[in-house]
Amino acid sequence: MNLPPLVQSFVLHFGEMGSRWGINRTVGQIYALLYVSPAPICAEEIADALAISRSNVSMSLRELQAWNLVLLKHKPDDRRDFFTTPDDVWLILRTLAEERKKREVDPTLSVLREILMQRPASEAERHAQARMSEMHTLIEQLTHWYEDVKQLETERLATLLSLGAKVTKLLEAKDRVISLGRSRRPNPANKS
Repeated sequence: MNLPPLVQSFVLHFGEMGSRWGINRTVGQIYALLYVSPAPICAEEIADALAISRSNVSMSLRELQAWNLVLLKHKPDDRRDFFTTPDDVWLILRTLAEERKKREVDPTLSVLREILMQRPASEAERHAQARMSEMHTLIEQLTHWYEDVKQLETERLATLLSLGAKVTKLLEAKDRVISLGRSRRPNPANKS
């Protein structure tokens, strides 16, 4: 790679992480390079910087475009396509979450719904359906939560994430207030 050491470290790491996330190592490296590049770059520049074939770059860029993670740019008097990533890291996060939901969560929910609509033929299938129903319920709850969270403005989402475990303390305080309210109500069964 013909990159500054700092950039090379990031690109190589992102390639490694990409393979753990289920994407091709080269796709991860290209995305990292585009992310840290100060200006949009063309496929030839990507191939040169990463010492990979032009065809590998083209296939990887198509995959990144399918994920809506890269932006196509054009320069005056240059017929080549140039690529970059969105500037807003929150937009990237939202795009990744939406694409993963479409590709992984939605098909799983569809299969679970279909299976849960079938009549079980044995005790083993009844047990399996009961377990799948629990999974379906959990995934649907997460999906509803995701739909609510993705509507939040970026500033509110950042605040929510920064709260971390403080949310637990807030929920505990809410429970204490509700419990206090219940203990102060007169119990109609105690009237004589």
